Amino acid sequence: ASPRRSAEQTEIARFWEYSLPAIYHGVVRSAVAQPGRDLARNARLFAAVAQAMDDAMISVFEAKYHHHFWRPATAIRNGDLDGHTATQRDPSWAPLIEAPMHPEYPSGHSILAAAVAAVVKADADGAALPVLATSSPSAKGATRRWSSLDDFVQEVSDARIYAGIHYRSATSTGAAMGRRIGELATAGVSAIKWKTF
Repeated sequence: ASPRRSAEQTEIARFWEYSLPAIYHGVVRSAVAQPGRDLARNARLFAAVAQAMDDAMISVFEAKYHHHFWRPATAIRNGDLDGHTATQRDPSWAPLIEAPMHPEYPSGHSILAAAVAAVVKADADGAALPVLATSSPSAKGATRRWSSLDDFVQEVSDARIYAGIHYRSATSTGAAMGRRIGELATAGVSAIKWKTF
């Protein structure tokens, strides 16, 4: 019930409450809907995105359980127990959406969005992309659109802050991890011409 979160920020948080990788397929479908693409290239793009997302999920959960960092709700509700005199406890604080039952750091949504964006960027090979879009079951099928991959990744990361389930460090680290994983997923085929492999 934060008075600082705008109505649009609340909508964005609710949109990205859906946390299965399938929400990212709409972004890929936006890229493959361009004229002049063939079935084989589109299949390669979907396969590379799926590989990158699988690798991202493995990486993010390994990191989450390595760092085992508490979520904002736990930290805020226990602000008097953190050994820092400047923090105070707020036992009634709750996030906008229910926090997943795994550690906070790094952000899974951020790593997925950035991995998808890196693969789509490699596939585009410098060509302009169309407006990207996807729909969300947690937002009653609403569709959101982005004019760039960077805007898409930033919105996903911001959504997790607006929802009250991540810190900025988790979203920026997740996005950096995702970019690198997406680059690695396309590195092998890039060496032998991504478009014609």
